[in-house]
Amino acid sequence: MYDVIVIGGGPAGLSAALVFGRQRRRVLLVDGGSVRNEPADAMHMYLSRDGFPPARLLALGRDEIAAYPSVEIRPGVVVAARGASEDFTVELADGAVEKARRLVLATGQVDEPYADVPGLAERFGRSVFHCPFCHGWETSGQTLAVVTTVPQEAMLALYVADRFSDDVVLCTHGPREIPAEIAAKLTARGVEVRSAPITAVTGEAGALRLEFADGGTLDREAIYHRAPTRQHSGLAAQLGCEILDDGTVRVNELQETTVPGVAAAGDTAKLPAVPDAATLVSLGAADGVRAALWMEGDLFRADLAAAP
Repeated sequence: MYDVIVIGGGPAGLSAALVFGRQRRRVLLVDGGSVRNEPADAMHMYLSRDGFPPARLLALGRDEIAAYPSVEIRPGVVVAARGASEDFTVELADGAVEKARRLVLATGQVDEPYADVPGLAERFGRSVFHCPFCHGWETSGQTLAVVTTVPQEAMLALYVADRFSDDVVLCTHGPREIPAEIAAKLTARGVEVRSAPITAVTGEAGALRLEFADGGTLDREAIYHRAPTRQHSGLAAQLGCEILDDGTVRVNELQETTVPGVAAAGDTAKLPAVPDAATLVSLGAADGVRAALWMEGDLFRADLAAAP
């Protein structure tokens, strides 16, 4: 029986495991080996690691955790989870079955760029970017396109036009009814709107080309695209955790889900009042620390109550 099984080996999961290891808890971290920012060459806004390769950060994290012998990191994928506080059971794809008193879900989300735009997914994270906080500085002064079918996402075009570029084109991949107030602001900002469906994205960073169904083309240096997302794992739903309307796992200020003994950290989860699950590495790591900090206190109190 482990004290905690942490599922997910990204910044949130590794940070949680580090906290538990330092408190001498017996922990199993199951790492599926796939992280959301895997295509990216660099991460940003992580103090002392701005521009650092994401894979290198994870490797350093695993090396640090190796100093704490009570933490085991095991490659694998958890395919099922059940039980209740003090008695959870998880099953791995290789048939292994493990038990724990508590669970931390740090499985993350998956981006799904529009499948009907050939070339978009292949460039996602390298020359097609999801976040101006993460990539805006690097695209300053460049010719930019914003690709979205969601009228409200036209605000992203306004944002990058305000912060980073005087040459921004909003591509709606088909006719869309943009709210009048936003449309007026786009015009005032000089953001062109192209409504023809996109048939292909070609080229590489600095020399991209969007091709349209009406025969037109658009040359850009970078593209922004907030791709739809989904949960990387269905474990939260299996356990009975409440899932919010946007697909994220509901947590409270202590990173606790609605199922006692189960916490969730990173972009897999958020507070109901927060409009979006933040994708910053630093916030994911902070969530993992927060989840482990409060769960450690919960374990201590449980042990204290059970002591003679």
